[in-house]
Amino acid sequence: MDIQKIPYGGWPNGYRISNGIVDLVVTTDVGPRIIRFGFVGDRNEFKEYEGMLGTVGGEEWRIYGGHRLWHAPEDPVRTYYPDNGPVEFQACSDFVRLIQPVEATTGIQKELDIYLAADRPHVRVVHRLYNRLLWPVELAPWALSVMAPGGVAVVPLPPRGRHEEHLLPTGALVLWAYTDMTDPRWAWGSRYLRLRQDPSRPSPQKVGVVAPAENWLAYWRDGHLFVKMFSPVPEARYPDFGSWVEVFTNAEMLELETLGPLTVLPPGEFVEHTEEWRLFRDVPPLESEEVIGREIPVRLTGE
Repeated sequence: MDIQKIPYGGWPNGYRISNGIVDLVVTTDVGPRIIRFGFVGDRNEFKEYEGMLGTVGGEEWRIYGGHRLWHAPEDPVRTYYPDNGPVEFQACSDFVRLIQPVEATTGIQKELDIYLAADRPHVRVVHRLYNRLLWPVELAPWALSVMAPGGVAVVPLPPRGRHEEHLLPTGALVLWAYTDMTDPRWAWGSRYLRLRQDPSRPSPQKVGVVAPAENWLAYWRDGHLFVKMFSPVPEARYPDFGSWVEVFTNAEMLELETLGPLTVLPPGEFVEHTEEWRLFRDVPPLESEEVIGREIPVRLTGE
């Protein structure tokens, strides 16, 4: 794992982490953020908000782009604490760590540990929330990847079965007040849900899925496939009516989101949520459930 300090996007203190196949760039002037992930010399799989790059300070929350860590449930004050200041960077033996100062208004401290495989386009991101208050706080870790526009997200649906054998529900879809199930960006399948990012459609769309059949989310764009995997806790209580995963889009980007269980976190304790990332080339368009079922699982199991 090669680590280099570099300027990036107008920020003087970025760090590039590479294994010669893929690279990531993390910001330390703001964050914690993974602002870039992609094949070396190739495009960023994440969205970057050009007008915000290089900006620091201020009390207004900025999305910036890239990958971030939040705490759920979503709240207009607590969740949108502005991460506009510097974070600590630590290079350890086999990972790097980003440490945010304690959030002044929430008492929560965020950390990201990033592991990059030596010879594959594989990344592990460990998300950590500390409670630095003097009383317990209920929260859930929430990992959000802001994907570049023009692609299609794929979400596995809860397990399918036969009426005679499955008399009770096996999962659920969670809708927001602005979710429009007639919007043409949605493709409602029997095994998979697809959501297309369309720069010409400004209205937001979002859905959550409770107990999907497979523990991954994917985003296809121009032959590249980004997959993030997670480890759910089926018996645990999750935010947003029990959502394990969520997808959101507007005219600028699409977010792939995974959540950890709701936890009553005692003072001084922390909770973790881990994602495993994979990146693939030369993947055909995911235009049908047959193609999805053929392309994604075989690539994941083939590794």
